[in-house]
Amino acid sequence: MHFATPLVLLALIALGAGIVAYVIVMRRRRRTAAQFANPALMPSVAPRGPRWRRHVPLLFYAIALAVLVVAAAKPEKTVAVPDERASIMLVTDVSGSMTATDVAPNRLSAARVAAERFLDEVPKRIKVGAMAFNNRPRTLQRPTRDRAAVRDALRRLEPSGGTATGEAIKAALQLLRPPLKLGEKAAPAAIVLLSDGKSVTGREPVDVAKEAAKAKVPIYTVALGTPAGTIEVPRGGGRSGTVTERVPPDPETLRAVARISGGRSYAAGDADQLSAVYDRLGSQLGKKKENRDIGYLFVGGALIALGLGAASSLTFFGRVV
Repeated sequence: MHFATPLVLLALIALGAGIVAYVIVMRRRRRTAAQFANPALMPSVAPRGPRWRRHVPLLFYAIALAVLVVAAAKPEKTVAVPDERASIMLVTDVSGSMTATDVAPNRLSAARVAAERFLDEVPKRIKVGAMAFNNRPRTLQRPTRDRAAVRDALRRLEPSGGTATGEAIKAALQLLRPPLKLGEKAAPAAIVLLSDGKSVTGREPVDVAKEAAKAKVPIYTVALGTPAGTIEVPRGGGRSGTVTERVPPDPETLRAVARISGGRSYAAGDADQLSAVYDRLGSQLGKKKENRDIGYLFVGGALIALGLGAASSLTFFGRVV
């Protein structure tokens, strides 16, 4: 919590000084009264006073005044709210290794289901786009608030070819950071990159991640699959049949891409983990920090303290003040 006008809080010093003065006056009155009567005779010549009860209403009124001073200083709380200008690109690897079944029913199907869950978590006013990549990137849907269009795009994901992660990041970056007009500010943007394999062609992913960092577009990476993942590929040399090929994920490169760009990296060994990752991302992305005035809470507290002061005064002395 912080204050928009903190200098107003200096009034609390005056309030504290008033309380000290009140205590001094009360003690002086007791000493003055004691000078005119024998303490042993006081109960018989003077009625029993209210003692501590006289201070209770004033204590509540002092608390109310202090809380009102805090409210006048305009207390604010920083909260994360959806940034309606934000855009997110879902960039999904559709290389042949995504047919591996170490994530049931296979990596690509699990990625598609999890991405749709991600759409449920992202605030409705945030634009989301979809891109697929293997040897080259392919834009399936430009950033839009139309969730049905993005879901249709995700259903068109089909596995084939190799992996060009750097090219995919570059293409997504160009979509999210088009040339700006004079005086125009870039909208918040982020890339969610899901891949299971090592980039084998095109730009180096780490080099493109540096460009993303300069453009202030964080990349959130998800390494899908397990080291034991395999696929069946045709035999070479014109021979019939297939051979089993290992397709482990490449979490090291993906972690580097996330770190350099200012994003975060995740590893998902199964479909449940992947869905959980997307749930977390959906609640994190497309947010901005905003100051919210919470002075009304202090005003409410002051009114409660005033009410308690009035109630105690009526109870003890039959009057409000």
